[in-house]
Amino acid sequence: MNTTKIGLVSISDRAYQGVYQDKNIPILTTWLNNAIITPFQLESYLIPDKQKLIETIICKLVDKHNCHLVLTIGGTGPTEKDVTPDATLKIADREIPGLGEQMRQIGLQFVPTALLSRQVAVIRNRSLIINLPGQPKSIKETLEGSRDQEGNVKISGIFTCIPYCLDLLKNPRIETNPNIISSFRPK
Repeated sequence: MNTTKIGLVSISDRAYQGVYQDKNIPILTTWLNNAIITPFQLESYLIPDKQKLIETIICKLVDKHNCHLVLTIGGTGPTEKDVTPDATLKIADREIPGLGEQMRQIGLQFVPTALLSRQVAVIRNRSLIINLPGQPKSIKETLEGSRDQEGNVKISGIFTCIPYCLDLLKNPRIETNPNIISSFRPK
């Protein structure tokens, strides 16, 4: 059985320069360790907001390290320095617009500025690449979705469909902990 390989790329000039500690990779690593119950390997990078570097690192994770899933964190806003979506689209073979749309819908449950996010999801070769928001709280919300007061899902998180998408791309099968996120696969 092949092990799923996941690349994590936290994109922040200030964290890269040591102005503050990157919290995004540890938070996402913890979430993945709790949510995925099948074996997987992680490879992580902390890099500045530089489009060419983002392109290079994503291509390295996909083309050289054979990551099946690459999750970028940060750099998805409307400012001039937010170039993660631009870099992601530049190296993509195909886009999956529904994931970007869903990420914004989830974000709108928490903040009205979610509409300013330019998050995208793409395929390169057989790998799925997704831009996550750069706020630690938003990472979990985007992956898990929104729930009502009784704990029922109001809006599905994007990780619900990621295992099936990886199946369709002929990658190793991953299973999730239903207490964290239930993955959906058609019957």
